[in-house]
Amino acid sequence: MEVNIMAENEMKSGAELLIDALQTNGLENMYGLVGIPVTDFARLAQLKGMKYFGFRREDAAVDAAAIAGYLTQKPGVALTVSAPGFLNGLTALAQATKNCFPLIMISGSSERHIIDLDQGDYEGLDQYNVAKPFCKKAYRVDRAEDMGLAVARAIRTAVSGRPGGVYLDLPADTIGQLVSPDAVQPAIYPLVDPDPAQLPSSNAITRAVDVIKGAKKPLLILGKGAAYAQAEKQLQALVQQTDLPFLPMSMAKGLIPDGEAHSAAAARSLALKEADVVILVGARLNWMLSHGAAPTFNADAKFVQLDICADEFDSNQPIAAPVQGDLISSLELILSGLQATNFKTDAAWLTELNIKKNANIEKMAKRVADAKVNDKLGYYGVLAPINEYFAAHPETYLVSEGANTLDIGRNMIDMKLPRHRLDTGTWGVMGIGLGYAIAAAVETGQPVVALEGDSAFGFDGMEMETICRYQLPVTVVVVNNGGIYNGTDRQVADQPGPTMLDAKAHYEKIAEAFGGDSYFVTTADEMERIFNQAMASGRPNLINVAIDPAMGKESGHIGNLNPKLALKK
Repeated sequence: MEVNIMAENEMKSGAELLIDALQTNGLENMYGLVGIPVTDFARLAQLKGMKYFGFRREDAAVDAAAIAGYLTQKPGVALTVSAPGFLNGLTALAQATKNCFPLIMISGSSERHIIDLDQGDYEGLDQYNVAKPFCKKAYRVDRAEDMGLAVARAIRTAVSGRPGGVYLDLPADTIGQLVSPDAVQPAIYPLVDPDPAQLPSSNAITRAVDVIKGAKKPLLILGKGAAYAQAEKQLQALVQQTDLPFLPMSMAKGLIPDGEAHSAAAARSLALKEADVVILVGARLNWMLSHGAAPTFNADAKFVQLDICADEFDSNQPIAAPVQGDLISSLELILSGLQATNFKTDAAWLTELNIKKNANIEKMAKRVADAKVNDKLGYYGVLAPINEYFAAHPETYLVSEGANTLDIGRNMIDMKLPRHRLDTGTWGVMGIGLGYAIAAAVETGQPVVALEGDSAFGFDGMEMETICRYQLPVTVVVVNNGGIYNGTDRQVADQPGPTMLDAKAHYEKIAEAFGGDSYFVTTADEMERIFNQAMASGRPNLINVAIDPAMGKESGHIGNLNPKLALKK
């Protein structure tokens, strides 16, 4: 019997096939943290032309990949080691799915036969089944020849319909397994239209147009789903041609520039309470919108909801006009329908909103002016120069997390361009800041400001080393009031209060340790000068801003979610 022994260099490993499949589909960046069993996989990816960005913790790496997916509409790729590394990345995988960011998290794992018999493998864990509740879909690749198909399924699952996280489980043997390229069936291939347009039904469009044209006080609410869909042109046309006032959720800021005349952001409470027809575009009636309920909303309001996923309709309130389809197609058809009816928003409603809006803008301007001369540096004094910088440099990206830092910054810092504000999103999870900032700098090539509360910075502060190692144009601003919410929690006996941190901490030394530029700021004048200096450098920077520990209220704008107890000794 003749035996055909194929030379090893004619064979391909599972790792090679995986990289080929990713690159064939235009996925060239990978964010991760290596170790057993994926170290050589990352090295091989680099040798084959991929860009690998190594992090200090897996959750930051997976967060980076998730926001890369949001910015590019292609799934970001994350890599972790087995068991503990996988578990460290699991929160970020779940968050990507909740936030609807396309992501593929790849983790090395133990062999199934060892796991299923509980034989005690190195870092052994049934990762495939653990991941399932936290992502759109989990796949396990047991044969190297299935790599192309696995990547194709992962990409299509991550981006189609409502985007989300996909988990790809790679046993060590599969990574190293050698197969003939001829054995890979189907062969590795680029996907055809992985996220096809989904046209809404004509009945849904007619119903939505009828509800909107009957409104006396309509309101358009923009969510990050609209930002991900890149629907800014359609939204701008809709607002300009119908005079609809709009309210952007935090990551939808910039879809229509914040300074545009139809913005109702400065009159948010009035707009929500009075609107009789609310049009949701890629936004969900979850806790961030008080579940659409009174007294935040008009109890008699009718809802028109545009969403790619029908499961979202009627999740909290009856939806009078559900429109299922991709947002660009849905918006174009609704605008066409409204134009046919010559619909225009009632001028009296716009006047009512403008009166409230102008009054609130004046109040904010006074707070900012007072902050510049106040002896005690607070949030407004810190944020004012950042807002001024973004007005002059709208191409800059802003990442923000914290409680008061996040909330006040959302109100103060205007965005002119879409997808340039990145924050904690649907779950409000802390620790996304530096991972998001790194990916934003990598994927866009633009400067990034990471605006951090001192508590939030503690979750991923070591990623400052990652920023410095790759020499990314990221300026981290830590607003230090010495606590979670603030630093004035009462002390019991010899213990610091539960929310107290170190108000005298020199966080800037972390950047200095890794070769970045570091600054310590205590006044509004210093903040303005140093922030502009840091941004002009194009280098990694960390500005530690010490503000009054009494500044900031518990839980920021969502203190109502934190039950208050009678505290008795």
